[in-house]
Amino acid sequence: MNVHGQPSPTPPPAPPPRSGGLYVHVPFCVRKCAYCAFFSRPLPSCPAAAAPDPDPVAAWFRGIVREADGAPAGFMPATVFVGGGTPTALPDAAFAHLLDFISSRWGGAGLVEWTVEANPGTLSPEKLRRMRAAGVTRLSLGAQSFSPGTLAALGRIHTPGQVRDAVAMVRDAGIPEVSLDLMYGWHSPAAAAPHAALDAVRADADAALALAPDHLSAYCLEIEPGTPLDALRAAGRRVAAPPSLQRRAYDLLRARLAATGYRHYELSNFALPGRECRHNLLYWTGGAYIGLGPAAHSHWDGERRGNTPTLPTWTVEFRETLPPRLKACETLVMGLRRTDGWTRDAFRDATGFDYLDLRGAEIARLAAEGLLLSTPGSIRLAPSAYFVSDTVFAELV
Repeated sequence: MNVHGQPSPTPPPAPPPRSGGLYVHVPFCVRKCAYCAFFSRPLPSCPAAAAPDPDPVAAWFRGIVREADGAPAGFMPATVFVGGGTPTALPDAAFAHLLDFISSRWGGAGLVEWTVEANPGTLSPEKLRRMRAAGVTRLSLGAQSFSPGTLAALGRIHTPGQVRDAVAMVRDAGIPEVSLDLMYGWHSPAAAAPHAALDAVRADADAALALAPDHLSAYCLEIEPGTPLDALRAAGRRVAAPPSLQRRAYDLLRARLAATGYRHYELSNFALPGRECRHNLLYWTGGAYIGLGPAAHSHWDGERRGNTPTLPTWTVEFRETLPPRLKACETLVMGLRRTDGWTRDAFRDATGFDYLDLRGAEIARLAAEGLLLSTPGSIRLAPSAYFVSDTVFAELV
């Protein structure tokens, strides 16, 4: 009863507890980029004859629903990430259907971050309006470069002007955060001299910073097997800059972004304070997540699972549960991707192990070589080791 003698209203139910993350893989794009090794299929070349269903997007969506129905009981993610492929390459109706499905199942109170990847050439005010209405909080735009020649060489479908237009549309739509991807480390005959190559990287960084994104990712070009760039390399073409020049480009980007207020919080990622990608932090700290879609991976209740890279249907390709010590070593390495590294207490809380018990001798040796910064209560990569981090990680895993 309240002070007026009337029955007190029933309080609204508490929102369900949330933990972990959800990843949804959209395996369609307008055209495969020259460097891309992620599983995707260009929409125009998905033939009806490849499946009993004449609409590969509809068949894929039914598979997403089936997988979602099999998620752990009570699964309510704190973060959602829709990646690809290119989610915004979906036709408007299919894109809206996907957003509505995710929102109805997992949206609402307690969802702290919802990211959607987008290509600037496939974004529209209507798609952004739909995202805002569904509850999307973050757009990750694959800019890669602001040079028309570089974009063409990488197989991108957009222009530098479309990147600028896309950022403006995101802001106008009221979506709170925008992230830009940049790529460096390619070989350009027009910028073969080191100073010219670094000038091109500096120009890309400045063009990105002029758009004031909340977050920036900077990835070094890697030539993955089976990609068009791999075929060019096999034919004797130079497609990547020398490693020494790639490192100089990385150091240039780090310095330029730090000077403008961006925190270097992970090897390839920079953010304004408080704008770090919370979903990706799950991956780097051994967190739990469910992946839906072809080629998607999950890590839940200690088990890792990966789906087959197949369409129109897919199945579970593998399941594995690592022994606790091996899993702890993996978590140690993944967490060292963050520039803060690990505190000893946080690592114990995350894994149940002390990292010195796991790899004490290796940590001491790497610290003596200047590759790790170790104190009695913490370890992290030395900045000089960021670009060669794989060498360090190989010693720890």
